[in-house]
Amino acid sequence: MEKYERIRVVGRGAFGIVHLCLRKADQKPVIIKQIPVEQMSKDERLAAQNECQVLKLLNHPNVIEYYENFLEDKALMIAMEYAPGGTLAEYIQKRCNSLLDEDTILHFFVQILLALHHVHTHLILHRDLKTQNILLDKHRMIVKIGDFGISKILSSKSKAYTVVGTPCYISPELCEGKPYNQKSDIWALGCVLYELASLKRAFEAANLPALVLKIMSGTFAPVSDRYSAELRQLVLSLLRLDPSQRPQLSEIMAQPLCVRTLLNLYTDVGSVKMRRAEKPLATVPPVAHGRGGSRVGSARTRGAPGGPARPPIPPPLCSVYTWGGGLSTPLRLPLLHTEVGQVAAGRTQRAGVTKSGRLIIWEAAPVGSGGGPVLPGALEPLQPQFVSRFLEGQSGVTIKHVACGDLFAACLSDRGIIMTFGSGSSGSLGHGNFTDVGQPRIVEALLGYEMVQVACGASHVLALSAEREVFAWGRGDSGRLGLGTRESHSCPQPVPVPPELEAQRVLCGIDSSMILTVPGQALACGSNRYNKLGLDSLAPGEEPAPRDQVEEALSFTPLRSAPLNLAALVSADVGTAHSAAVTASGQCYTFGSNQHGQLGSGARHGSRAPCLVGGLQGIRVTMVACGDAFTVAVGADGEVYTWGKGARGRLGRRDEDSGVPRPVRLDEPHPYVVTSVSCCHGNTLLATRPATEEPAPP
Repeated sequence: MEKYERIRVVGRGAFGIVHLCLRKADQKPVIIKQIPVEQMSKDERLAAQNECQVLKLLNHPNVIEYYENFLEDKALMIAMEYAPGGTLAEYIQKRCNSLLDEDTILHFFVQILLALHHVHTHLILHRDLKTQNILLDKHRMIVKIGDFGISKILSSKSKAYTVVGTPCYISPELCEGKPYNQKSDIWALGCVLYELASLKRAFEAANLPALVLKIMSGTFAPVSDRYSAELRQLVLSLLRLDPSQRPQLSEIMAQPLCVRTLLNLYTDVGSVKMRRAEKPLATVPPVAHGRGGSRVGSARTRGAPGGPARPPIPPPLCSVYTWGGGLSTPLRLPLLHTEVGQVAAGRTQRAGVTKSGRLIIWEAAPVGSGGGPVLPGALEPLQPQFVSRFLEGQSGVTIKHVACGDLFAACLSDRGIIMTFGSGSSGSLGHGNFTDVGQPRIVEALLGYEMVQVACGASHVLALSAEREVFAWGRGDSGRLGLGTRESHSCPQPVPVPPELEAQRVLCGIDSSMILTVPGQALACGSNRYNKLGLDSLAPGEEPAPRDQVEEALSFTPLRSAPLNLAALVSADVGTAHSAAVTASGQCYTFGSNQHGQLGSGARHGSRAPCLVGGLQGIRVTMVACGDAFTVAVGADGEVYTWGKGARGRLGRRDEDSGVPRPVRLDEPHPYVVTSVSCCHGNTLLATRPATEEPAPP
């Protein structure tokens, strides 16, 4: 430091202290970053040296100039150019509510554009571009980007995975933990342009999960219409959710909007350092703004008596039925003029996912609205009525799957993020606490993974990632989490799965769990009461001695009961005291308790051996679901069969217990196929669509 004279400390960053100094040789002010290295790990020292390596490569009038680096007092000292005009963030803050004119916005923007283009041509990602890292000269007309402390030099085809950067400026692909390239800097550039035009950040929230939710939805307040349509469209193109749809820097510079400013910048030789007077904003008359983008469809007029005959009524887009809990026959639920493709039933919830990616909830109507007490003289109570509503708090988020537990639910977005809401009493929300949550909240511990499936038990959850990693959380008694212990966890824990097996689907029961693997095998853990998980070592027709019966498994264990240990399983479900599985050939096997005939064997005697459901000969079963003491099976042609306990309408028919499969009649005048079925306790939820439609994507 003998060449420099310290003046004052001007900042404290993540790595150390920033000093303003005078270079004694020419009395030029410089910035020196003091980065302690004594207490640093090897990785931290490499990160500190990375800034020096990056700065050495860059030489551009809109990039902070690097002078030298040296070691002193067990610290790395980096000397670089001083920008006396402060940061662009400070400049914007001082504007208060006085918007910049468009020429000034573009004057700043194209300089940032040129600087970023220079950085990218050196195969460098900035990865922390923000208004706080964009500096100004003393006239506040020349822009210089700095702070490359977390930059990463890339080879021509490499991609960076580390999630870094200021949260308000990170891109959707970083939120998802996906690979990214220069397009993440393009997103940050869009955030900077938005901030110049609006004097506020595009994405802000009270906490990280809410912020990630906003970024993932890509929703932000529109830029003022006093700016040109070209500028507003440029903001939208930079902030596209899909990285591939964001323009390249060269494409941005070629736009007429930027070309004019670039030419002005290059031809304004000798006067670029002069402070330009901003053009006054045009006086804009006040405009009364309504709800932007909303459309109200015109009501359909009804045909008058004696008018032309009405055309045939087309089949509905889909239907959702429920039965059980006092409903003795399938009741069609209201759909809010939308199409539902997947449903989930919990002890108290009935939920679905619409084709447009919204969560729909069905709730019992208030007393007095049709589901009230028995009328005088009535032979039986009125059927309960239901009302439907879209779940609030998921604006802009596309949901593709929902699962329900006891008093809580978990949903999966199309971008691989899991959100949970409801009761947190068992830690099954995965937020690291036991707090109830009213609206969907991101499970932060899984943000670095792309999740593809989630399943809920009564008080625990299993989730599967695109890399076939399994995570579990919630109550752990009986070993239902598969972690080798009975401990509970309120935060997702990685589940050990045999390396030779690839998890394809996860399932949860009341007190147990199951994993279906790619070779068609199944693993299970938790309570094996009545051999409901098929973990007893059994040959066909055998019954194990009491000492050979497995009562619970603390880790995921292959099914050992024949023929489940050899058959290729494609679907399964775990109920309260029994389970069911479907083989690749469409046969349905049940195993566990048969107290109410739920195994479908036609007999009520108990057996720990798996049972082939003989009453389904000739039916190729595609889906199966298990409730507390009953079973539902769906055939390839949409046939629905139930068997087991019949009390309170569990079987969707008015008859009582049935030990063999019998059909359930749905009120469908057109051919249909079943798209989803779910059972919980004594309730069933089932979705259909017309058979004439194209098959829904898996």
